Amino acid sequence: MASVKDLTFFGVNVTDARKISVADFDALVSQGCRPEVGDVLIAKDGNSALDTVCLQREAADFVLLSSVAILRPDPEVIDSRYLTYVLRNPPYIEYLKANFISGAAIPRVVLRDFKRAELTAPPTPEQRAIAATLGALDDKIELNRKMNATLEAMARALFRDWFVDFGPTRAKMEGRAPYLSPDLWALFPDRIDEEGKPEGWEVRPIGDFAELKGGKQLEKEHIVDVGPVPVFGGAGLMGYTANHNADGFVISVGRVGAYCGRFFSHRGKAWINNNASLIRPNADVSGEWLLIALRHIDMDVIKKGAAQPFVSNSDIAKVGIVWPGNAIISAFSDDLVSLIKKAEANERQSRTLAQTRDLLLPRLMSGELRVAEAERIVEEVV
Repeated sequence: MASVKDLTFFGVNVTDARKISVADFDALVSQGCRPEVGDVLIAKDGNSALDTVCLQREAADFVLLSSVAILRPDPEVIDSRYLTYVLRNPPYIEYLKANFISGAAIPRVVLRDFKRAELTAPPTPEQRAIAATLGALDDKIELNRKMNATLEAMARALFRDWFVDFGPTRAKMEGRAPYLSPDLWALFPDRIDEEGKPEGWEVRPIGDFAELKGGKQLEKEHIVDVGPVPVFGGAGLMGYTANHNADGFVISVGRVGAYCGRFFSHRGKAWINNNASLIRPNADVSGEWLLIALRHIDMDVIKKGAAQPFVSNSDIAKVGIVWPGNAIISAFSDDLVSLIKKAEANERQSRTLAQTRDLLLPRLMSGELRVAEAERIVEEVV
């Protein structure tokens, strides 16, 4: 059962959704709580009311709580995908928020009032053309997101085989055929020690490999939606700025808040805000290896606080990770860097695509820009 927290720009992410019984699921389906293909879903309760909207593109295997409104457009009147872009258009969002949000402590949209919202739209053929133009940008962003998920899965699988499951060492012990190059295969021990790790490998604290430093608060007026330098806070990327307090292969960790203990990376200048910390790898340490090693740590064991969870730099610095020696780390990093750089290139392109979409959307909706001209712009960036 999904709620407003599971609603994303590209659809409903049910990974962390609440599980319910089959009987409860069937009951909610009978009440119309399962979206259909072509429905437009929009957040209606909480601080994100009217800020998140997406199109349901495939048959849903989930139901929605009342914090998400299901809009079912009449295809003879308005195209579903076009409607999602209308609901993402900043001037129209301002109109909706000014007229249809009630409640001070918990903002919410009352659907019977929401039905009175006025909307001017061109004929459906033009709606579809506008939606297709903007959709080409979003489709490429979504493809890049999926490609990056695959690249990350490949990196995690490689790390897990070498440094968690100790696959090459166990294969040697069992007399299995080598599945790495001869030079690389020779680097792995052929025995597991009494501690359960490959013989000769060490468990060393993170503090041996990097310096941990708390971030510095950046005033809100200096954080914008588009800019040259990303700003990382407790929950990851929170905007952009012109200044920086970190450079190189930057690793940050959320220090305070619900997402504390998550690791993020960026290559180049970055600003680490006060609810996050910078993890600066030592000069002789592969930042890419350290990042994926950090992401395999169970951070829950060092989190403190209930109402406001946090992790301390000193506790992170004490956490042990497996160190196999420079030769294996160097070989691993050669493969890992290529994967990470591909993901970084996809992310850079996605930011450009998103900025182009956000520039075109209000101009197309207002009629200031014609579809043919917008299509030419899209062709240059996709």
